Amino acid sequence: MKRYLFSHKRFYKSILLISSLSFTILFNQKVFSFPRSAYSLINNGPKEIIDQAWQMIYRDYLDSTGDFNDSKWIELRKDLLSKKYNNQEDSHEAVRAMLSTLGDPYTRFLDPKEFKEMRIDTSGELTGIGIQLSLDIVTDDLIVVSPIEGTPAFKAGISPKDIIISIDGESTKGMNIENAVRLIRGKEGTKVRIGLKRNNKVLDVLLVRQKIEINAVNTKLNFTNSGFAVGYIRLRQFNANASREMKKAILKMEDNKVNGYVLDLRSNPGGLLEGSIEISRQWMNDGIIVSTQTKDGIKDVRRATGSALTKKPLIVLVNEGSASASEVLAGAILDNNRGLLVGEKTFGKGLVQSVRTLSDGSGITVTIAKYLTPNGIDIHKNGIEPNIKVSFPDSESFKLNYLDLGTNKDFQYAVGETELVKLIYKANKKSNFKSKIQIDS
Repeated sequence: MKRYLFSHKRFYKSILLISSLSFTILFNQKVFSFPRSAYSLINNGPKEIIDQAWQMIYRDYLDSTGDFNDSKWIELRKDLLSKKYNNQEDSHEAVRAMLSTLGDPYTRFLDPKEFKEMRIDTSGELTGIGIQLSLDIVTDDLIVVSPIEGTPAFKAGISPKDIIISIDGESTKGMNIENAVRLIRGKEGTKVRIGLKRNNKVLDVLLVRQKIEINAVNTKLNFTNSGFAVGYIRLRQFNANASREMKKAILKMEDNKVNGYVLDLRSNPGGLLEGSIEISRQWMNDGIIVSTQTKDGIKDVRRATGSALTKKPLIVLVNEGSASASEVLAGAILDNNRGLLVGEKTFGKGLVQSVRTLSDGSGITVTIAKYLTPNGIDIHKNGIEPNIKVSFPDSESFKLNYLDLGTNKDFQYAVGETELVKLIYKANKKSNFKSKIQIDS
């Protein structure tokens, strides 16, 4: 999965990810070489950390709002380096304050402990309650992107777009993601109380922390009333094992002679971007999968490689919890007419972050690019509209257990299966027509 990002004079050996906090990130080595246009680095204790972070923003930051001003950023550097910093904590606070002026919740500082926790997040195993968080840049609310299926949060009914208003009685007003995560996590078996706001209603949920091991893929072999075999594949997130597990699942379904597939990306918050590209290639033989674009307009285009494991009809289920890597895959399927999207509009996350290690073991995430669907659509904040919009009933009496996913109790799946049958009939008719032409000729 290691590759060089962007074919130009600055190469970063790296791993691209879309994290459980629902933003695209790039892990790379320590980066202390800068373009000639940047200022010389400071080598002076705490100020070194501040200047390293400043340089990284100055060089690579992609401003999605249009408010970034080079001159003001240079003046800010002068001001920061003119002050005295007594210790590491002082420099960390200065970096946090500096990054906050950008108004970008995805460009943020990680102290050494937080940086280590982020690496744990992307490994597919952690101890907590199993939710992904985002920060609303307008309201400063902590928003649930999605609960991880099968976790305490999922079983308790925590939903995408829920607002976390308190953690163990402490208000989250003005709290950043890192501090929220620190309060939510803890030893296995301990309890944490989460205050939620949903549709102007306040909810109080007591959860028991547990070790969360995420299996990326679950499958079911279903049969329609018309006798077609349907391969149901649920992809929970794009972790390090997702591509391998997806390949195994597809090949197993092919051995079972399925007539078509329902790929479930609902409430999938993301994962490894390289994983989403590899999985897209398992479904697509040709076409663009995704492109990324830097602030300098430099594009990196990723394509299918003729390595699809199946050509059979495909339905993809999406909802407002389908984010980042899920949107890469869904966008590739949609724009290349490989299948139909059924469900609700996706989350809308289209920015790429690079996680850079600073010299004291801390790090920062920097927005360095945006990604575009094959048709060149920027879905950031807009999401992807499905071909067929299907919402769950608003009734409070309607409760869907995660064990019901991919069954007839699952309303969105049921609609998706109906649409899949139409595609199967259409594909069979086309195949029979081609066979008749060949016989007649």
